Amino acid sequence: MPGNSERRSRRTTSKKGSSVGSGGKNRQGLRGRGRTLPADERPWHKGYSGDEELPQRTAWKQQKERRAAAAEGRTPKVGVPGSKATTRKPNAAGARSGAGAQPGAAKRSAASGRSRPRVSPGRRATPARGALTGSELLVGRNPVLEALRTHVPATAVYVAHGIEIDERVAETVRTAGDRGIPILEVGRPELDRLTGGVLHQGLALQVPPFAYEPFEDLLAAATEAGVPLLVALDGVTDPRNLGAVVRSAAAFGANGVFLPERRAASMTATAWRTSAGAAARLPIAQVTNLTRALKRCQDEGFTVIGLDADGATSVYDLEAAIGPLVVVVGSEGRGLSRLVGSTCDLRVSIPISSTVDSLNASVAASVALAEVARRRTQSSSI
Repeated sequence: MPGNSERRSRRTTSKKGSSVGSGGKNRQGLRGRGRTLPADERPWHKGYSGDEELPQRTAWKQQKERRAAAAEGRTPKVGVPGSKATTRKPNAAGARSGAGAQPGAAKRSAASGRSRPRVSPGRRATPARGALTGSELLVGRNPVLEALRTHVPATAVYVAHGIEIDERVAETVRTAGDRGIPILEVGRPELDRLTGGVLHQGLALQVPPFAYEPFEDLLAAATEAGVPLLVALDGVTDPRNLGAVVRSAAAFGANGVFLPERRAASMTATAWRTSAGAAARLPIAQVTNLTRALKRCQDEGFTVIGLDADGATSVYDLEAAIGPLVVVVGSEGRGLSRLVGSTCDLRVSIPISSTVDSLNASVAASVALAEVARRRTQSSSI
């Protein structure tokens, strides 16, 4: 055999000996910890309802919850002290520390001063963040000032401590005061937290959620007009494009705008500002299914046209412009979706120079709406 197998003194047994156990020392670590105690049985939890002495932090939490519930007119989410005294043994802490209970509960209840809250105080003390639920912050000196100039609805103006006062800041504070908007002076770290670290230049404007018009009401109001004109958006994801389309629709006499709820831009603060206040004067609706909404318009006698770069009909040859009309604007990249495109009665193109591939969605909507307004003016003058 190769190697040193011919050595007479070679080892013929394994070097490894028998496995040595722990002698039961690790048995306690493998033992289960028992059931998880409910909130009303944990002395360190704010929902505790037993008769034992509460830690100072827990008692403060319960008082805070009761005050908040009284202010909001609801039932407090805390236990009533002593409510479980009749269902427990006198030594409740000792009973819980036995088998099937969480180890160390008796020690924590006895040494309540050394107990630690389960939730970090910093995470719970976020009233400003909770107040912004459903709202949006528009940041930056120029955006905030332009939004106030165009009468964008606002609920508060945040100004950072020690901000350098210039003409924009002075006009922002003056305009907010004239309109009765609360002006809140906060620390710069707090404003950084509220804005998510976005460059805010010491100013932020809180705007409420946009109040959309029900689609049925928008359609009913449009049909009552002489020659109704509606604008639909198919997957426009840029809020600036949305605001620009709303502004053009209001400028050229449209009766309303509707857009899908999902996978599309909504009326955020940026869209508000881009619309230059037109969103406050023009009804805007959100629909669950855009294709179904377009078919509903067709049932009411509207002609639905979709703006498409490859459309067979030129916008300058659009004879249907003088009747009830719905202009559908596609998304910035892919244009009209397949279902929406097949639902349209006509696909309309805008002739452009060969050096440009396509137009921006808001620009295309403005050109089409301007041509529709021109045709309607000519037809009414004849």
